[in-house]
Amino acid sequence: MDATNEEILRQVFGDSSDGEDLELGDGSDPSNCWEPIKEIKGLWLCRDFLRPQRQSSLLSTIQNEGWFTEASHNQAMRFGDLPAWAAELSHSIRKVVLASDFVLEPIVLGNTDNVNENACSFPSDLFCREPLFDQLILNSYQPGEGICAHTDLMRFEDGIAILSLESSCVMHFSPVDGTSRAFLMDGEKDPPLAKIPVYLTPGSLIFMSGEARYLWKHEINRMPGFQNWEGEELNQKRRISITLRKLCQVE
Repeated sequence: MDATNEEILRQVFGDSSDGEDLELGDGSDPSNCWEPIKEIKGLWLCRDFLRPQRQSSLLSTIQNEGWFTEASHNQAMRFGDLPAWAAELSHSIRKVVLASDFVLEPIVLGNTDNVNENACSFPSDLFCREPLFDQLILNSYQPGEGICAHTDLMRFEDGIAILSLESSCVMHFSPVDGTSRAFLMDGEKDPPLAKIPVYLTPGSLIFMSGEARYLWKHEINRMPGFQNWEGEELNQKRRISITLRKLCQVE
């Protein structure tokens, strides 16, 4: 790694390459950062993944890439070898997940002790893959701009991370058409689920796997009147999102 990339990583993630100075959450126990969204199996929120100083450094690094220098440029993609800062971001996500109390250990065949199929846990095999992510997409959204309800393309594997920067927003989740509540929640058949809101502050990270990745659509409607949280309409500014995914292997 050359001196320029080392300086970029130092500014964004601190002096330690192993993430000790990432300033996650309150800086103590990484497991306290993760919050499972109880209505959606496989959806996790790390509300303070990056603190403000690290967010500013990361935004400066993105600006220096020259991707959003013109108003008409609002999206950038990379495949394969990711920029050094994105590879370090991927490493930090893995580190914080594996340091948490929510990693589902591999099950030994024939041993059903202490196994809870409905437990809220990260799948450990997913976080052992190399690389964890090999596709990056950055989007720049101006006030009023959002994204319609969708699931990510099937060309990507399970496990998708989204880092939100600059502006708070509410992301809504809704079941994929034709998916019943009984199937999703393993309960009795009920009326269709309302949209599930998830409040994203700058520096927060969401991770989708399993049902959250395949059976729920996600969207952000930033038109006037739709971005409300706890009875208050959110003040909309430019929002940057960083999405990390893994391409499916072609045999």
